[in-house]
Amino acid sequence: MSRLQVVSGKGGTGKTTVAAALALALASRGRRTLLVEVEGRQGIAQVFETEPLPYEERKIAAAPGGGEVYALAIDPELALLDYLQMFYKLGGAGRALKKLGAIDFATTIAPGLRDVLLTGKACEAVRRKDKKGRYAYDHVVMDAPPTGRVTRFLNVNDEVAGLARVGPIHHQAQAVMGVLKSPQTEVHLVTLLEEMPVQETVDGIAELRGAGLPVGRVAVNMVRPALLGDAALRTALASPSHTAVAKALSAAGLGGSRRGGKAERLVDPLLEQAGEYAERHTLERAQRSVLTGLGLPLHELPLLTEGMDLAGVYELSALLREQGVGATA
Repeated sequence: MSRLQVVSGKGGTGKTTVAAALALALASRGRRTLLVEVEGRQGIAQVFETEPLPYEERKIAAAPGGGEVYALAIDPELALLDYLQMFYKLGGAGRALKKLGAIDFATTIAPGLRDVLLTGKACEAVRRKDKKGRYAYDHVVMDAPPTGRVTRFLNVNDEVAGLARVGPIHHQAQAVMGVLKSPQTEVHLVTLLEEMPVQETVDGIAELRGAGLPVGRVAVNMVRPALLGDAALRTALASPSHTAVAKALSAAGLGGSRRGGKAERLVDPLLEQAGEYAERHTLERAQRSVLTGLGLPLHELPLLTEGMDLAGVYELSALLREQGVGATA
């Protein structure tokens, strides 16, 4: 897989959890992965049940086969100080500006600058090498903004490169876009089998492609288990007769056959639940068909009935590996 894995999705689809599971999957077999947060929510710390992340790369998990997952919560103000030092050698002056509030003012008044700093820091981690010429990380996974904002977020350096025709800002913006629009990068979208998230995924893919950004995979999260076979689904959708269901329940030993008995009382709630399930299953099947029609690799991750915790993240990571993620370096 590509070295920079960008994960986006509509709010509520579990994109941070999927990004964490992806980082673990990619770090298997002795590899090193950096998981980057850019929204300031400390969502990664919550997923890994650890203290809030500082502005430094810190090991937060061990992956199967001796791999390691590091995490970084990018702070735009500190990233700007890094930028000033890197390109203008203004380390001391930059710190003085921070004390005066100028750094906070700059990153607040110019949202585009904030996105430039965030994407630039992530791409620097992708390009970084050690003294032996080896990449510091095999993969960098970015927990990116939601689908509706991700294209503009990733494409902001294209706009900056066009505005600043010369100088270090222009060259930095070009270098970042050189990573983001190259085979080194894939943008993955997380969705649910629901109409609004699926439509946002379809629209998001069209926007990403229109901007020349590389689309990777679609992860369908929180997939409910199949409870009824096709024949039972057809029966539920056909509104079976009350009497027939009551007789079937009686035959199965669930209450006597007399009128008003236990079997009779079970019929209405069972029919209601079966009808709701069949209707939802039909809608989910239609949304799955839409996603399949996109022609992208599709991964399905189950709804974990006991809730999401760190053990659940490892479980999702294992499922991603079973589906071929992280199989090759």
